[in-house]
Amino acid sequence: MGTDEERGVARQGFDVADAVPVLLDAQGRVTGWTTDAQRLLAYAASEAVGRSVAELLSSEDAERIPELIERCRADGGWVGLLTALRRDGLRVRLMVRITAAQDTQGPSRWLALLSELDEAPGWDMSRAVLEQMVARSPVGIAIVDTDLRYVWSNSALAQYGGGPPTRRLGLRLADIQPGLDAESIEAQMRRVLTTGEPIVGYEHVGHARSAPLRETAHMMSFTRLDDGQGHPMGVYYTVEDITDRHRARQRLALLDRAGEHIGRSLDITRTAQELADVAVPGLADLVTVDLLESVLRGGEPTAGPLSDTDPVPLRRAGHSSATARVPEAVVAIGEVVTYPADSPPIRCLRTARSWREERLNPLGEAWTQHARGGRAAIFLELGLHSVMIVPIRARGVTLGVTTFFRRHRQEAFEEDDLNLAEDLVSRAAVCVDNARRYTRERDAALVLQRSLLPHQLPEQEALEVSACYRPADELTGLGGDWYDVIPLSGARVALVVGEVPGHGIDAAAAMGRLRTAVRTLALLDLPPEEVLAHLDDLVARSAREEAVQMGVEEAAITQSVGSGCVYVIYDPVDGQCTMAAAGHPAPAVVRPDGGVTFVDLPQGAPLGVGGPPFESVELALAADSMLALHTDGLLAHGDDWAIDSDRDRLRAALERRADSLDLRCRTVVDALVPDRPHDDVALLMARTRLLGAEQVADWDLPSDPAAVADARKTAARQLSEWGLEELAFTTELVVSELVTNAIRYATGPIRLRLIRDRALICEVFDGGATAPHLRHPRTTDEGGRGLLLVSQFTQRWGTRFVPEGKIIWAEQSLTDPSP
Repeated sequence: MGTDEERGVARQGFDVADAVPVLLDAQGRVTGWTTDAQRLLAYAASEAVGRSVAELLSSEDAERIPELIERCRADGGWVGLLTALRRDGLRVRLMVRITAAQDTQGPSRWLALLSELDEAPGWDMSRAVLEQMVARSPVGIAIVDTDLRYVWSNSALAQYGGGPPTRRLGLRLADIQPGLDAESIEAQMRRVLTTGEPIVGYEHVGHARSAPLRETAHMMSFTRLDDGQGHPMGVYYTVEDITDRHRARQRLALLDRAGEHIGRSLDITRTAQELADVAVPGLADLVTVDLLESVLRGGEPTAGPLSDTDPVPLRRAGHSSATARVPEAVVAIGEVVTYPADSPPIRCLRTARSWREERLNPLGEAWTQHARGGRAAIFLELGLHSVMIVPIRARGVTLGVTTFFRRHRQEAFEEDDLNLAEDLVSRAAVCVDNARRYTRERDAALVLQRSLLPHQLPEQEALEVSACYRPADELTGLGGDWYDVIPLSGARVALVVGEVPGHGIDAAAAMGRLRTAVRTLALLDLPPEEVLAHLDDLVARSAREEAVQMGVEEAAITQSVGSGCVYVIYDPVDGQCTMAAAGHPAPAVVRPDGGVTFVDLPQGAPLGVGGPPFESVELALAADSMLALHTDGLLAHGDDWAIDSDRDRLRAALERRADSLDLRCRTVVDALVPDRPHDDVALLMARTRLLGAEQVADWDLPSDPAAVADARKTAARQLSEWGLEELAFTTELVVSELVTNAIRYATGPIRLRLIRDRALICEVFDGGATAPHLRHPRTTDEGGRGLLLVSQFTQRWGTRFVPEGKIIWAEQSLTDPSP
């Protein structure tokens, strides 16, 4: 125990009444023994008296005795923790206080008070220590009386305004924070005083004195304080600044709203107006959308940034304001907007770069003539004080410019606001461009389709993967075929191939929603049949909601209803492959010897149409086997195709050798479909790999708290064998917390597994059926920090359920050891 820690312990309480006294001489030999000491350590007085106290301690603490004696002589005593050995060999953890017995010749003996820790949480906390904990806490803490007047607060509360603790005494919240919505906060306090039930996680949004120009959000918790008779004395509350989290939620909500409301039609002006409406008032007080005249006419604008010599005729396509008259006379929708050649809107159009000005010059002349009579207004007259300008660009083409102003909100636009505005405009730009290119729907849908497909297959060690996608011809229109490769926990990988019925932009958009839903469900580590079941429920529910919204009968179907999907999970540790299908062809398997078979996979109903539960099959794949997942466009040719003959053609194509998996994938597609097929085609091929025995290590653990230390040591030894000593500290922490959780909360057998792949994976299996939840304990909490530490020290962590229980896992990157 270090000096600082010992001094901290010395300042804490020690119950002398329960302590066992032992008398020592100046050299640390036992000179006095008691019956309590005999009970504690099982030594009789004849066996203990005359022996050095070091002989009664564990070997590691015995070595410290000379140093402790010197410290006692220098400081007059010592307090700390020691481990004693009973006569029967059992270890006893003790809290020890040593004090000197003074006489005229100086200290000649020592009185040692021993207190057994047993199951005690530790040293009793004295008032001084508790006061330090709350006074030094970074979380704001305060106590108000039954009249809601401050009687105590810590220094951290001053960061939210209202001055130091001494200035708050006797005042109410409204007195020290004028302008703040104090009534709603005091209403929570009164509720706690009346009911006695604490309120946790109350969020308050407003303007604090510490940041009068910026909207802030705080998380508050309230607890009633009672006296010895149970009568209310006041309210104890904590406050934490969650402004960044609140603003992030607002941005996400705004993006969600944009996804719902922007681009609901192929009308250019309506799409521009939707962009303006979504941004007000959540982001700005005034938004204008100006598009090039060629865009409004449906023409093809110049690719890339506009040159300095190009004319820039703009027309107002969208306008939204938080108030009815801002500015007093706006440019009407469809009218020409004239900007000076050197104005920021024109510069943004020419450079294709966004621009932000936190504080406009109030005397600066506005860029357009908004005022009546043709007189150019200044920003002071219009009340505009902060601005962002974002060019509307889609697929490398500049379509116009969007301007965001603030007037009533005093906060200036920040960099995060500009990023959000760029996201909004980027989404709207795609919709505007799709509307402009309505007569060329296939090209627009093709770009959308390819943007939603994986741009690059993820790097992983379980499978070598290659994919080939070929769109349908112009007459049929682009469909909704898609594929995905999703890394899962435990070095596993999910392979997905699906198909949305129909063609055109709607099919491509439905495909994007399905792929996003599958990726989200995959992150939950569900088995294939459950992923398809959730996907089926999602499609069916969306169909019902759209039917009600569109005012059609319940029997009406949407684009996603009838979609097909096959979902495969491959585990490189044991080569097990689990799969399920919903109205989709079963995968083919190419054995290492080149033979081709087709998986006997039960066919579930297509998504959204209802039917019996989905079923999965499990098979073991040898290393260097190949899986071929494909859409039905790879085999179907009109109405006269047969399953057997199509499988024969696919078998023959898969049996052909090639120099690489990419070439083999393209060869199969070339052999079975023309350059411009009638239907979309997607083929996903994966060659299996197995992790070597030297990459996986697992151990069965007893359900005993003592096993935690053994698990840490075992894991550390394994990391040393793998040459990963730099990860030993974090891994031991993860193993300790996960194994402790399993022993404490779960039932049944416990198994620890380490996997060395692209990341170091730590897994703990137990028979429990309840997933742990991350929480943020208060400073005074004695536990609850385990998963918080795991989340902070690892790259990612999670839980997946298996038939026998659950697995809690955590990953650490092997390329960057920092989480």
